[in-house]
Amino acid sequence: MKKVNLKEKFQLFNAYWTPKILGEINNCYVKIFKAKGELVWHKHDREDEFFLVVKGQLNIKLRDREINLKEGEFFIVPHGVEHLPYAAEEAHVLLFEPKEVINTGDVVSDQTVTDLEWL
Repeated sequence: MKKVNLKEKFQLFNAYWTPKILGEINNCYVKIFKAKGELVWHKHDREDEFFLVVKGQLNIKLRDREINLKEGEFFIVPHGVEHLPYAAEEAHVLLFEPKEVINTGDVVSDQTVTDLEWL
């Protein structure tokens, strides 16, 4: 067991929309990613998705509304709900997700990350 410094971990990479694994808890990964620009519209059929903004602002478009998250705020996208995360400026985000979750859910694109890296 060891403590993790999020600020230090975010300094280890620059790529956007490329989740990195920091730990495991109850068959889930604790992940971080940097956001800037848009990801893709997608959904996760069986998994909910937890987004906690550590730095900056993350927006999540849903088909019927938009969620604007500031530092210290989180939102859970229920499974089966289409969403489009985006950030006008760089944002740092923490996720809790089941190990099998792929970042672009049911959509395969050039932003899909299948080989997750541990930090």
